[in-house]
Amino acid sequence: MKKLIAAFAVIIVFLAGIIANAQGVIVHKKDGTKIIVPYAELDSMTIDENSIINVNGVSFKMIFVKGGTFDIGATDEQYDGYSPDNDEKPVHKVTLGDYYIGETEVTQALWYAVMGGRPSSDYNWSSSYGLGDNYPAYYISYYECQDFIRKLNDITGLTFRMPTEAEWEYAARGGNKSEHYIFSGSNTVGDVAWYNGTGGTHPVAQKYANELGIYDMSGNVWEWCSDWYDTYPSDPQTNPTGPSTGSGRVFRGGSWGSDATGCRVAFRGISGPGGHDGNLGLRLAL
Repeated sequence: MKKLIAAFAVIIVFLAGIIANAQGVIVHKKDGTKIIVPYAELDSMTIDENSIINVNGVSFKMIFVKGGTFDIGATDEQYDGYSPDNDEKPVHKVTLGDYYIGETEVTQALWYAVMGGRPSSDYNWSSSYGLGDNYPAYYISYYECQDFIRKLNDITGLTFRMPTEAEWEYAARGGNKSEHYIFSGSNTVGDVAWYNGTGGTHPVAQKYANELGIYDMSGNVWEWCSDWYDTYPSDPQTNPTGPSTGSGRVFRGGSWGSDATGCRVAFRGISGPGGHDGNLGLRLAL
């Protein structure tokens, strides 16, 4: 199936020396072919569901997530050997439209390609926590993630953002292909997650993917979401964007330093937006 490109020409490659064509934009398709699309025709072009983007020589894939209504929070399988936290309750329904989410966490290579260097904080990447192109970026605050996304959008002309908490959990659960696993893609945490003090971060996409073909949504590094943190409302609701204010931002997914409980798809974390941690990274949405 193909999706209308509309406001985001997802597989357009905005590389210096490649985009330079007076006739239009060179588009690399998933099947390996490439075509020149006149600028006036971009809005009516169709693309493959899962699309590869190249930024300054670094490629990454966005996975299409078909929208739908799902139960967010401590659903029955989340109790299988675990004790969900109170902030995962009550379970309530959320309705989402279609969107794209990163196949992997943002890697150090992609961060370099966009930002031209490591995060600007006093913290930094090292071999102690994982260092290399295919390792996830970490020690990045919510604010630094926003700077990264603004620059990425300037380079590509697209509208990347952080996923909402609901978008994150729906994708982690496998979207409309969900098998209702405890973790993202399995009931066995070690199949899909680097966790429990496994010596720092690991290169992305080394464990099994979930039902949608997404990697590391359990374990490796926690992932910032766009929402302010709050407890779930006591009355059922369908708000997909969370509260409008707060003092801390949500992060999700567990990390290499988490126990299995923290790697469950319903588990929620909170940090001040200026917080840095060797466990904390980012996954893109579109």
